[in-house]
Formats: sequence, structure tokens, C-alpha cells
Amino acid sequence: MDQLTSADAPEPVEESGRAVGARLSWAGAAGAGMVAVITGASRGLGAGMAQRLAQRGLRLGLCARAMPPRPAGTDPAAVVVAELDVTDPEAVDAFAATVVERLGPIGLWINNAGVLGPIGPLVEADPAEVARHLAVNVLGVVHGTRTYARHVRSRPGGGVLVTITSGAARTPYEGWAPYCASKAAVDQLSRVVAAEERGSGLRVLALAPGLVDTDMQALIRSTEERRFPAVERFRAAKARGAFNSPAWVADQLLELAFGTAGAGQGLPDGSALPDGSAVVVRIPDEPRRGGAGTEGSGRHR
Repeated sequence: MDQLTSADAPEPVEESGRAVGARLSWAGAAGAGMVAVITGASRGLGAGMAQRLAQRGLRLGLCARAMPPRPAGTDPAAVVVAELDVTDPEAVDAFAATVVERLGPIGLWINNAGVLGPIGPLVEADPAEVARHLAVNVLGVVHGTRTYARHVRSRPGGGVLVTITSGAARTPYEGWAPYCASKAAVDQLSRVVAAEERGSGLRVLALAPGLVDTDMQALIRSTEERRFPAVERFRAAKARGAFNSPAWVADQLLELAFGTAGAGQGLPDGSALPDGSAVVVRIPDEPRRGGAGTEGSGRHR
């Protein structure tokens, strides 16, 4: 499955004093040994996060349209892999059931699968490509979210649902009409589900990971300016090496989901539940050599 990669140019950081919100504790979620699911885990950010979570001791359920690799050095019994399409709700349900049967209750679910194209003016887009884009980026998240929320309701202990989002949800990039629309949709979906499920013990985050240099970034940089006028901003980011690593993203995701860090660890977009917990957040930039962060500080993916 095409991996959702970082797709936003550096913008000024909008500081906030709001804490990211109440979290399940890492110890309470069993920490090392907890079961996590990642969709779109065959390459890019998904595969990189899988490797890091395995290093942190989590057991994993990994799925994608192409069979995901098992992270290096892992016990085969601690990883379930499957080839599936997230647009098929029955397949997503069946995969979750298999993970629970083999590994146990799922404490963390990451909706990572997604696509970028078609790129270019909407008037030139193939309607079938747009429909496929929305099926993966929106309905794929709907199906994963529904499956996991039902799982959390079925047993005690709560859980954390993370959907990988983008600053494109709020910034209108010419040439990315379907992508911007799909990211805005999953942000709002996350807010609604967070409100609906707050009594069930499910914590919901839409997480923007910043710039991550994967195949999708390479696709962006190769696009002609006529089809994507902002392309030079992404080429400049590549020249500076202004990227977050998948390992950094995974560590920050765990901290936001289960840690004790307060304001500044993840910066909310201003949306929050009545208890003050943020839903749509971005991770901080990974420190660069010499202690400097990304020039301009990437705001959202």
C-alpha cells in the first residue's frame, strides 16, 4: 500500500500553552509487550515506525496492499503481517480479529495508509483516481477507526487510536485538492470520534509527523511546477535535509499517546475535547546536528 509520507513545507510554529491532554499511562498500557497495529506498513513511514516500535518491545500487527516485511530482529511469533486493502471493511475487521487471537488485545492502532495522487488541477483529474484517493485516505481511516473503536468497547483497558494527518488539512495547496480534502476530513473525523468514544476509554489523535523523506516526498519533488506550484519548497527542504526520521516520529507518537509530557511536546491546533485534551496535534521537530531544529520549524506534515 502506498505509504502516507510527510507532505508539508516548513512553516512557523504556532505555540500553545495547552497540554496535549490526559493519556493512558505507558505502564498501564503494558508498555513493552503492548500490541500495536500499523496500516500501510510495507514501506516508508509505516515500515520505519514498525521497526522502531519493535525495538521498543511492542508486538505488531502490520498490513498493507503489498505484504509488509517483518522488522529486523523480531520474533516471528510477535508480529502478524497481512496483505489487505484498507478500503475493504471486512478485511480490516478480519485482520484485527487475527491480531487479537494471536497477540492479544490491541493497545495502539495507527491509521497510516494513504496516497497522495492525483496531483494537478482538479479540473484535469480523472474522477476514478479521485474516487480511489478518497476511498483510501478517508474510507480507509473510517474502517480502521470503526474496527478499533469496536474492539476497545469490547474489553476493559482503553486504547489509543492515531491517524497520520497533514498540514494540508489546513493549507490549500494548489494541485492537491483531493489530498487536502481527505486530510481535512480525517482531522474532523478524529475530533468527532474522540468526543463519541471518550466514555469508552479510547483516546484519539490525528498526528502530523512533520517532513519525513520517503517515496511520497520523492514523488512530490519530481512533480512539474505547473501541476504543483509549491514544489520548490519541498526541493529546498530536501537540500537542507530538513526531515524527521521515522524513529523520531514513532518515539514522539508513543510519548504523546502514553507519556507524561505537557505543552510543547505536541502542539495542538486549537481543537480540544471538553476536558481540554487536544485531538489534532503535530510532533516537535527532530533536533539536527549542532542542536538546531528544522529551519522554519515544520508545522504539520
